[in-house]
Amino acid sequence: MSEYEAVIGLEVHLHLKTKTKMFCGCEAEYFGDGPNTHNCPVCLGLPGVLPTINARAVDYGILMGLALGCRIAPWTQFHRKNYYYPDMPKNYQISQYDLPIAEHGSLEVEGNRVGIKRVHLEEDAGKSVHPAGGEYSLIDLNRAGSPLIEMVTEPDIHSPEQARAFLAHVRSIAQTLGVSDANPEEGKMRADVNVSLRRPGEPLGTKVEIKNLNSFRSVARALEYEIKRQAELLKSGRAIQQATMGWDEGAGKTYVMRLKEGESDYRYLPEPDLPPLQVDEAWIARLKVAMPELPADKYHRYVGAGVREYDAEILAYNPPLARVFDGALQSYSGNPQTLANLLNADVSGYLNEKGLEVGQTGLTPEHLAKLAAMFERRDITNRVVSQLLPEIMDGADPEVLVKERGLAAVADEGSLKPVVERILAANPAVVEQIKGGKLQAANALLGQVMRETKGTAKPDVVKKMLSTLMGVELA
Repeated sequence: MSEYEAVIGLEVHLHLKTKTKMFCGCEAEYFGDGPNTHNCPVCLGLPGVLPTINARAVDYGILMGLALGCRIAPWTQFHRKNYYYPDMPKNYQISQYDLPIAEHGSLEVEGNRVGIKRVHLEEDAGKSVHPAGGEYSLIDLNRAGSPLIEMVTEPDIHSPEQARAFLAHVRSIAQTLGVSDANPEEGKMRADVNVSLRRPGEPLGTKVEIKNLNSFRSVARALEYEIKRQAELLKSGRAIQQATMGWDEGAGKTYVMRLKEGESDYRYLPEPDLPPLQVDEAWIARLKVAMPELPADKYHRYVGAGVREYDAEILAYNPPLARVFDGALQSYSGNPQTLANLLNADVSGYLNEKGLEVGQTGLTPEHLAKLAAMFERRDITNRVVSQLLPEIMDGADPEVLVKERGLAAVADEGSLKPVVERILAANPAVVEQIKGGKLQAANALLGQVMRETKGTAKPDVVKKMLSTLMGVELA
């Protein structure tokens, strides 16, 4: 065990799912469009223009704060955060400073409480594009002015795995609320990480910030590398230098971007073109009424209904799967664990293989409920489930497929006996192995019967018949 403890804080940026940008009327959805096609004088900060606050973005900031158990500020305002980068057209960012929309919340992740220091609203910068091998950079300002939530945690995380799990929970909450797609691949969820090392019981060490990590995998890898780098420095008696670092995904290491940057460097000042924002109790009450069931509440409901904790967590923190699961429960009276097994094993396996989300398929909750009911009644076998799944994922009705193709499970020993006897007669060597004590060899015979019956024979019935006909007790 390392003599050092990692102390980690996260700054999470979520692109809000609004129609327009934070302070102007430009379309906020730009992914896949040509560069510099979603701009106007306001988001470019041209002289003589005035910003206007996006009310829906404020709603989303309050919703996220409520979901994280934060105190919602009754009075808040925006500030100008001054810095000079090519992709910041105004040379300042409109953000919130000492009066965020929400603060002092928490999120429980895998039994550990992570404090939420603040949740605030701001606009995004543009994007610098660096062509491979080029001696120049390009600027795409489609993203400039897009509405963001920035969420800052307390330094309550102590491992890369914890950080990754925390981000997965945040993504699930954002998607459940509908405030953000929270898709890192499209740049709609990014994270900065702050990490320092100390010996247990000692004061906090010197922190290093790693900027603009755009995948959960990158967050975990960057933390693993930086924790190792800092530990080696400390062990050799050298000091950690406070710095802002970048992450080189290809090289798998951090690199220095700039040294020791603090709040004073940004010269915050109240935004003179925007009035203070007052949030009254009626506003908060309206949003509370509209809040959907949060993942943590879903998890407890699923466990209470009889779903195993492991499966309940997978479903509760995957909003698309949870929607299908909840929809199926409305017409399904069997064991919810059967539904959970189908979703977490069969359906998820299919989705992973095809690289799809469940919403990109034709699977309906009603068809899932029918499939689970037939399987639970032993009307169909596991093999038939696997056989029909691709068509069910395309929208086919499982009951119709089973009826049309004669795939109902066969439990009648009279109709199965000729098949079983034929398989035994064709495999005398295997039969001798089984009688000699190699009972696992019976699986080969069972498999042949299942193939010949197109997966419709009930395995337990076939196993019983094999035992009887061979005079061997199969476990």
